[in-house]
Amino acid sequence: MIKAGKADKPLIIDILSNSFEDNQSVNYIVKQDSKRKERIRALMDYSFEICYMFGAVYLTNDRKGCALVLYPDKKKFSLLSTWLDIKLVLNAIGLSRAGKAMSRESAIKKNYPKEHIYYLWFLGVVPSDQDKGIGTQLLKEVIKDSQDQQRPVYLETSTLKNIPWYEKIGFKIYSELDFGYKLFMLKRDREIPIL
Repeated sequence: MIKAGKADKPLIIDILSNSFEDNQSVNYIVKQDSKRKERIRALMDYSFEICYMFGAVYLTNDRKGCALVLYPDKKKFSLLSTWLDIKLVLNAIGLSRAGKAMSRESAIKKNYPKEHIYYLWFLGVVPSDQDKGIGTQLLKEVIKDSQDQQRPVYLETSTLKNIPWYEKIGFKIYSELDFGYKLFMLKRDREIPIL
């Protein structure tokens, strides 16, 4: 796993946009219109920028997978982050849906602990290279990184088939939210060894 730089942003946006094109949670957030695919790309652009500022962005060594990590305790108000929020609303969510998106985000954050966490926002692999162990290896490296920082890993998924995969690596569901689709909130304590 390598730390991504700004020059890697187009590749990361491609990987994540293609990986999450049919994701329920992503499609709940982005406005569903003729520009849906562009809106997903705008969401991934935003996510990259926020994680680059307040977390970490990783690529697999073969550049076929990526992970966006956020440290919520480090996220601070700035003119740039405010501008990114505005662009997210205009380019991905849509003004009429901003309240819905903010309400969802608030419901999720209420379930976070008070301690400093390692929030795995997105993990994606080039679709043609999925199911080859790339994502599993990347996830194990991300977990190792979280342990080095002594932070438990938190994430959400709306993809049912991913739950056994996460559980096999030591994650546990600690909450479920209903937004017209089920969003499963998972965590992995930092003391659990990596298998």
